[in-house]
Amino acid sequence: MPYSTCTKRVWTTAKEIGVDVTIVPVDLSKGEHKQEEYLATKQPFGIIPVLEDEDGTLIYESRAISRYLVAKYAKGSPLLPDPSDHKAYGLFEQAASVEYSAFDPSASGLTAELVFAKMKGLDTNDVLVKKYTETLTAKMDGYERILAKQKYLAGNTFTLADLFHLPYGDYVFEKLAPQLLDSRPHLKSWWSDISSRASWQAALKL
Repeated sequence: MPYSTCTKRVWTTAKEIGVDVTIVPVDLSKGEHKQEEYLATKQPFGIIPVLEDEDGTLIYESRAISRYLVAKYAKGSPLLPDPSDHKAYGLFEQAASVEYSAFDPSASGLTAELVFAKMKGLDTNDVLVKKYTETLTAKMDGYERILAKQKYLAGNTFTLADLFHLPYGDYVFEKLAPQLLDSRPHLKSWWSDISSRASWQAALKL
């Protein structure tokens, strides 16, 4: 896994809007992200990714970086509805909140236990695996209800709210719990749609 899941989220956003970004590797195995200089000048919590824009602006948190890139370099893109369109913007923020609160905690937790723990030589916590899987199963019922009425999570247009799912969705739906798609045809169709986008396919090759 050359690059982090959250780095791939930013990379995919950049590809969607045609912005070139250069990835500067941070050696996590050596704790480079926990060094005082990194904490003081890049990311106060010692995590990745961090965007350093050409004008020197520093932005951290992958979802914030993605919003920033679209707002600055692709103004008017349907990926991020204009706040002046109150309905579209409200539905987008609602969908983005669903990803952050209903999907990411269990999806990232399941991935941490079944993938990252092994990479670090740690034991898998089966109790947590069961908890995360059960939570995702219940949450995906909610997704199915939403997607039975519309093509994407914020309506019928692909937005960052959908894109945000791609990094951990790839682990969950493709590798760790593909059964979540079996009895949910609208969820399955949505995942097939967003995961086949050229931007994400490029990210998978990183």
